[in-house]
Amino acid sequence: MKIFRGLHHPGIAPACAVTIGNFDGVHRGHQAMLALLASEAAHRGVESCVLTFEPHPRDYFASALRRPELAPARIGTLRDKLEELQRCGVQQAVVLPFNERLARQPPQAFIDDVLVHGLGARYVLVGDDFRFGAQRAGDYAMLDAAGRERGFDVARMNSYEVHGLRVSSSAVREALARGDIEAAAALLGRPYAISGHVVHGRKLGRALGASAEGAADGFRTLNLRFAHWKPAASGIFVVRVHGLSEHPLPGVANLGVRPSLDPQDANGGRVLLETHCLEWPSHLGTEEAYGKIVRVELLHKLHDELKYDSLDALTAGIARDCEDARAYFASTPAASYTETRRQTTRDRI
Repeated sequence: MKIFRGLHHPGIAPACAVTIGNFDGVHRGHQAMLALLASEAAHRGVESCVLTFEPHPRDYFASALRRPELAPARIGTLRDKLEELQRCGVQQAVVLPFNERLARQPPQAFIDDVLVHGLGARYVLVGDDFRFGAQRAGDYAMLDAAGRERGFDVARMNSYEVHGLRVSSSAVREALARGDIEAAAALLGRPYAISGHVVHGRKLGRALGASAEGAADGFRTLNLRFAHWKPAASGIFVVRVHGLSEHPLPGVANLGVRPSLDPQDANGGRVLLETHCLEWPSHLGTEEAYGKIVRVELLHKLHDELKYDSLDALTAGIARDCEDARAYFASTPAASYTETRRQTTRDRI
């Protein structure tokens, strides 16, 4: 998939079938739209294209109005969104910076400058609640009329439902907010996951669990930065880690701001996903994971973040979470810890 930030690049396809939206989470409703888009693009002999925005328009307006509560919780990072779009067969993604200029752009100018001249749209697919342009003044009727005049087809896709429930980014956010990871996975059509580069931290976990785990590296963690201040999920989770060995590794993870630690630490103020693998691949040693791209699937929420009064209490809390994670894998056939452990052992032989 080709990825462009902005419209003025020589590699952008001269003509395309395009859909427009934020695509936070790339849930099953989005996936149905993308399948239809691919079909229409192939029929016309043009590339399929997703036009999306960064930051989320509601993030922009929340910042402009100094009302952070208006910003939506973010399901996925831009990296995760683009990876899912590629997995769905999208051939081209264009990320427009949502700024004051775009916020003030009249609907007709958006059609002319972005869809016609910028993308060479031959087919435009939108959702049933699509609005665009300054003050959200543009609607489907305006877009359809412009298509008739400027020579591109316009289609609208109705809501996608699963068991009578409308699938939407809002529904995914609500499921994650209440800790129902299984419901979120059903809406997404896959396990909820976060990916990114492993970054350095204070390496405090190595010392915390040394005696509890019987190893010098203790509760070593893989640290991933979640590139948004307001993640849709937070707390302690049972997870599976992909990207460090041939098979996924079982683990337990903290997604949030780590209230028990010094806010001035190496990643102070940032949302982190800190993952402790229940079994660490020996070939990685102590330093080889840094810089690697890993994907962490969140399978089950254990509890919210807790503030511990001391490092000893924190150590005991992590040890309990590890035992609860092991119990989850032992009792859940679909995420069998026993089988994962066998696979990890075979990797070491």
